[in-house]
Amino acid sequence: MPHASSAPVASRQPTHIRRLLQERLDTLARAHQVPGAQLAVQVDSVTYTVQTGEADVATGERFTADTAVPLGSVTKPYTAAIVMLLAADGDLALTDLVGTHVPELRRAPHLTVRQLLSHTGGLPTGPDSDDAAALTPARYLSAHCSGRDAVCAPGTGFSYSNAGYVAAGRLIEAVTGMSWQEAVRALVLEPLGTVPSFLGDAAPTRPVARGHSVNATAGRVRPVQQTLAPVEAPAGALLASALDLVALGRAVIGHGPRAVLTPEDAEEMRRPVPGAAPGVLADAWGLGLALFQQGTQQWCGHDGNAQGTSCHLRAEPDSGAVVAFTSNANNGTDLWHELAEDIALITGVQVPSAARPLDRGRTVALPQCAGTYHNGTVEYQVMTDAEGSLALTVNGDTPAPLVCYADLTCDLVDPASGRRVPGGRFVRDPDSGAIDRLQISGRTARRTATA
Repeated sequence: MPHASSAPVASRQPTHIRRLLQERLDTLARAHQVPGAQLAVQVDSVTYTVQTGEADVATGERFTADTAVPLGSVTKPYTAAIVMLLAADGDLALTDLVGTHVPELRRAPHLTVRQLLSHTGGLPTGPDSDDAAALTPARYLSAHCSGRDAVCAPGTGFSYSNAGYVAAGRLIEAVTGMSWQEAVRALVLEPLGTVPSFLGDAAPTRPVARGHSVNATAGRVRPVQQTLAPVEAPAGALLASALDLVALGRAVIGHGPRAVLTPEDAEEMRRPVPGAAPGVLADAWGLGLALFQQGTQQWCGHDGNAQGTSCHLRAEPDSGAVVAFTSNANNGTDLWHELAEDIALITGVQVPSAARPLDRGRTVALPQCAGTYHNGTVEYQVMTDAEGSLALTVNGDTPAPLVCYADLTCDLVDPASGRRVPGGRFVRDPDSGAIDRLQISGRTARRTATA
């Protein structure tokens, strides 16, 4: 693996590396006003784990290596691993139509298990957690995942979907006869040596971090409440430490217990799905795994943002390197991006913290893209002015200007700060050539009206 530092080998002794990682984590957490964080790095068969700060600013409880953090969407690879295990045991096949196992999805007749795990099934992102709070999985899927809700035909595009992982959880329950929580505990967490912890546990069996909202400008840090609906558990209900995520990372690169994933099934999870274009989320997508290209190396992993937490996992099969980061703040991702650069300097592990930036050329006006787009219950309104410049509103929120490029990608401009945030692209219909979809942060919306 290439080294990003010219430091002599003697300075790379384990105690020295750990001290440098601790210093950088402490420094960056203070700079970003992140209350607490964990970092675990496995390189050359050595695992370094460091942590900093408080798990809860209201109580002053300290972060420890065992503190479990709400993972948000990093839950999804655990759910995908269960499905892969069921496929390995012959209980289902990745080519199966999901509707043959899940009656509520028979109205999505062409949706396969493989498409479900790779976000290529055309399912919408799903309703807000508040709207889903009282729904059972059956009612959720019947109401929000019928054929009429599709954002594209299965297998023809990528659209990140929490609803897809609600469906994956329902699939697991139908095949195993266990609840998703029972299945993930018995089939994945316990074999990995992870003490199970879930959102909503009345009596946690390990220390738990609380999420926080950080306003760096005002210097304000406030605890926040997790609001994930119970039905959404397979998409985001797990809590774990950075060290726990290293165990998952080892499994998905084929270095973990065969009882969880064989090397062959881990490789299948990491195989890029044709046609999956996740935009800014990653460079490609596998089965439950985001894929990131770093030179000639393909890393896998996932990012997760729950209410007031930010967690990230990366693993690379050829070197066996695994990097896991957890934080209990909404702005922890900014810390993660900086920390990834420092990890390269300290350890030589050049870990990709995000998708590769695009070389998009000149900016252009795209007035022809103005109109209304829908992803389930989410409405995107793209408006144009006299000069052809575009602005975007989501469910009627404050308009955000769009800076558009010749390749149909676009940046969203924060109305408050003026900062450009990459994250969007318009998509043409392959047959007519007309703009018929909009992808924002990996979520695709169908065009339902022109301006």
